[in-house]
Amino acid sequence: MRTLVCCLILAASLLAPQVRAEPTAPDFTLHDLDGGTVKLADLRGKVVVLEWFNPECPFVQRSHTEGSLVGLSKRQAAKGVVWYAINSGAPGKQGSGAEANRKGQTTLHVENPILLDDTGVVGKAYGATNTPHMFVIDAAGNLVYSGAIDNSPDGEGKSPEGGTLVNYVEQALDDVAAKRPVRTPKTKAYGCSVKYGS
Repeated sequence: MRTLVCCLILAASLLAPQVRAEPTAPDFTLHDLDGGTVKLADLRGKVVVLEWFNPECPFVQRSHTEGSLVGLSKRQAAKGVVWYAINSGAPGKQGSGAEANRKGQTTLHVENPILLDDTGVVGKAYGATNTPHMFVIDAAGNLVYSGAIDNSPDGEGKSPEGGTLVNYVEQALDDVAAKRPVRTPKTKAYGCSVKYGS
């Protein structure tokens, strides 16, 4: 009898749906272009999007002027989502420094704050490889999406794989808002390489 009960418990555990545990988003403290301090820990309770950014990367430029990033952070901010661009370019590398990012913020109509990670510590903690490389963090601090902005690796949204444009970040945010599992939690980022120092 005891053997039968054990077998039934084991069978039930194998048949039960497996809950996917999302990793906790690495904490960080960075400065914005005006020298203000941003701590991820202070944003607990809010949904956060992190966008790896380089104002001189053609993929970033296209995404912000004609692709899936046009107006997206503004639309999401209206829903209470906090959005930061992060530049992990080392000093002297393409698109690095406050001046280049201020210029890019204006020319690319970036409406969210830009944070500087010139040591690359935060970018490496997240595994950011490309610009743009996107991360969505839920209100509990879990990393629920990482990867490309969409499935159109031209950055323009004009050549989607499979023929239909999918904005993975917007989709993930919709899923989080609806309190359901993110349907596509990870994709391969495309774009320029992050210009780390080493």
